[in-house]
Amino acid sequence: MPELPDVTVYLECMASRCLGQPLEAIRIVGPSLLRSVDPPIANAAGRRVQGLRRLGKRIVLELEDDLFLVFHLMIAGRFRWRDRGARPSRKIGLAALDFPTGTLLLTEASPKKRATLYLVRGEAALAEHDPGGLEVQGASLADFSTALLAENRTLKRVLTDPQILSGIGNAYSDEILHRARLSPVKLTSKLSKDEMANLHHATCETLDLWLRRLREQVGDGFPEKVTAFRPEMAVHGRHKQPCPDCGAPVQRIVYASNETNYCAPCQTGGRLLADRALSRLLKKDWPRSLEELEARKQAR
Repeated sequence: MPELPDVTVYLECMASRCLGQPLEAIRIVGPSLLRSVDPPIANAAGRRVQGLRRLGKRIVLELEDDLFLVFHLMIAGRFRWRDRGARPSRKIGLAALDFPTGTLLLTEASPKKRATLYLVRGEAALAEHDPGGLEVQGASLADFSTALLAENRTLKRVLTDPQILSGIGNAYSDEILHRARLSPVKLTSKLSKDEMANLHHATCETLDLWLRRLREQVGDGFPEKVTAFRPEMAVHGRHKQPCPDCGAPVQRIVYASNETNYCAPCQTGGRLLADRALSRLLKKDWPRSLEELEARKQAR
């Protein structure tokens, strides 16, 4: 799912092409995309784009007459910028927004069409789509601490909860925790003041780093390879590959359709975290450290 850095770069690239331009037409071809009926989507046509903003991981186009197009890309939704009048793909196309400067295509390369679009009128209606999480960049350490300590949760859960922190998901939470040298299963109530300050710094630093990287990669173009798995990442999506800091193999915890990636020496004092499925299966045979894991591999 595109997270804060990816969504921000999308918005910047869209602003340079769409801001101040009239939305000449909006063509919706994905039957599950549009989730609102009032105002009718036809009301968006002909309205000029007056602004763009981010609500968590949502992308908002502010139109004339107090109208807002609210897009949530979910996991597989992506925007493409093409020549004016471009046709949406029959297989993955969801919508096309036509401007005098070109056409913004919305695609979703997944059989489970989860991306959504709402047309709402007024700031009050728009606010209903805001999860309300804290915008970490620019937030004080005190505000960050208050948000994290509101409930006693694991760091992985609290970083990815959109009602607590805005725009952070599975990928960048792994990178943040690796930079902060903190275990993903450590409870917020167990953080020392120094650890909280370090986590706040690591969160801001990680988001800033990836914003710079993505801006450099896109340049004057438009994002074409928005992915949660990038070779420059330290641990996310790098299971069994060496940690860039200590060289130990990156570990993972798998749950549902997600996974958490971490480095045991850097983040957990060398202890292997229990994978829900495997630890239940192996029980007492679950290895507790990298050394024990390697010894078992050699004994096979």
